[in-house]
Amino acid sequence: MDSPPTGPVTDSLDRRIISALQIDGRASWHRIAAALGEPERTVVRRGTRLLESGLVRIGAMAVRGRSTVVGVRCAPGRERLAATALARRPDCVFAHVLTGTPTCVAEVLCPRERLAGLVMDELPGLPGMEETFTLPVLRHVRTIREWHAGLLSTAEIAALRDGAPATPSAVDPLPPGEPPSELARADRLLLHALAEDGRRTHDELARFAGVSEATARRRLSALRRAGRVRIRAVLEPAVLGLPVEAVLWVRTPPSRAEAVSTALAESAHVRYASFVTGERQFLLLTAFPDESALHHFVTRSPWLRDVESVDVSLVLTTLKRGGLLAPWLRD
Repeated sequence: MDSPPTGPVTDSLDRRIISALQIDGRASWHRIAAALGEPERTVVRRGTRLLESGLVRIGAMAVRGRSTVVGVRCAPGRERLAATALARRPDCVFAHVLTGTPTCVAEVLCPRERLAGLVMDELPGLPGMEETFTLPVLRHVRTIREWHAGLLSTAEIAALRDGAPATPSAVDPLPPGEPPSELARADRLLLHALAEDGRRTHDELARFAGVSEATARRRLSALRRAGRVRIRAVLEPAVLGLPVEAVLWVRTPPSRAEAVSTALAESAHVRYASFVTGERQFLLLTAFPDESALHHFVTRSPWLRDVESVDVSLVLTTLKRGGLLAPWLRD
């Protein structure tokens, strides 16, 4: 199964509720209703239906390293095999099979001191692989948790973020320097429970971790503030009316990189943008209502004046998003 159904998203309110969950996956229905200016009973009913349908999943992923983009050129007919091997890695954030070259792209969280082992020992063992390249992320311009398809106003976004635990900037979620220390056992149990359902109540988390509810609340808040865990809504962009996904590789003169970064961060079509090593400085994950909109984006956008080239690959299938395996890959 490669294309999950997009029902039962019925109207703009469903999409706005989804966008609110993208801002804060653990926001209460009361806070979402207040931010959107909608009756709480309506938001509870619709939000619960969306979560129970599986179209929107709230997941959590422990941050144990810095982001590295991995591209793979696969032997013919072996693309799904290589992408699945990448997706099943616990440190993999996303994995897509693409048109063109590379035939698969993924992001992994790898401490820099382990990068040599990843490149020389682990990636060469991928099944079906003919060639790999690794591009450490130097700076995130936008991560998936910042993207909400432009469906919410600035005031609504501010209301949803008000009261949520303050976290490090999403554009650079892990500060440079020493790798994070090993988590305590209770924290690991909390993260394991959240990985299965990012909206588990503090009481449920307390029972999983064997601590009091107050302790579970305090520990989770500390983990989020420190940037040790990412909680996010995971969904197919098609659910928001954006079924055409594309990966863009952008090359720009170094002196224009900052201007391009600013423009990309303002586009509702850019779900993810990172400044990476290599000859093409930007990797973008994008989503559009149709291929005409994609064509317009890569031929007529004002920011194209500051770039030298744009390579476009369509996403054929996705095996992992936001640290969560596609439903048909889960055990």
